Amino acid sequence: MKFVLSTSFSKVQHLTALAPVADSHGWEAMSFSDHVVNPEQISTPYPYTEDGSRRWQPFTDWPDPWVTIGALAAITTRLRFTNNVFVLPMRNPFLVAKAISTAAIISENRVTPAFGVGWSADEFALMQQNFKTRGKRADEMLQIMRLLWSGEMVTYQGQHYQFDALEMNPAPSQPIPIWIGGISDPAMRRAARLGDGWVTDLQTSEDIIRSIARIQGWRREYGREDLSFDVMATPSDAWTVDGYKRLADAGVTHILTMPWPFYHGETDELDKKIDGVKRYADDIVAKMA
Repeated sequence: MKFVLSTSFSKVQHLTALAPVADSHGWEAMSFSDHVVNPEQISTPYPYTEDGSRRWQPFTDWPDPWVTIGALAAITTRLRFTNNVFVLPMRNPFLVAKAISTAAIISENRVTPAFGVGWSADEFALMQQNFKTRGKRADEMLQIMRLLWSGEMVTYQGQHYQFDALEMNPAPSQPIPIWIGGISDPAMRRAARLGDGWVTDLQTSEDIIRSIARIQGWRREYGREDLSFDVMATPSDAWTVDGYKRLADAGVTHILTMPWPFYHGETDELDKKIDGVKRYADDIVAKMA
């Protein structure tokens, strides 16, 4: 099992200090959350809390993931980079494909984008993208990006996107794996049908295990059961080696976690964050290697 460092809500200035520590202490990857803006008032309730309130405070840092990944790739050697998650259909597919392929080249193929379809109708309106068609557009965007990343002359004729022959270069030297995030049936089906992996939300181990079984059933239905498939999980009730081993037996390949609260509580002090990254590597990561 591999471990991914969650950087949600961290200051941008902390990321350049944390990445080299994670890189040298056995962490597999670093992950970034995604919002372009944070409206003062929202018309769409946040779907992952009981009362619909957001998990973060106003004026929280939300750095652009691909700019950040490009910078951190230059100061690390083996650490990979992913998302939890990047809101794909809020963007233009060509600009997303260009940003990710550039990051893949700069990092020497150390990126695994993880996509979701988003929940904030307000952000979609500000980005001038249709919120109601976001799922179907995401499906087409995934196909388009894989075509563009080939570096060849390609065409596409879909319901929402169409283009004549064109090429996008430079192209990555290896295929870019794609993970799909979300705990709804459409999201998990999308992961089974089009993804190389699935990203959970904050869920119990039982929920994660049941969801994996459902996704594997859909993968068999789509004839994709023989392809490799990753699962990046954030369990709400597993914090020990034994708890993680149970999830690994069920198909979880990566654990996404924020380690410093285990040792220092909800802190924003950089030295305590660095200490948490190191101690968790000794206490858990090394024992699960």
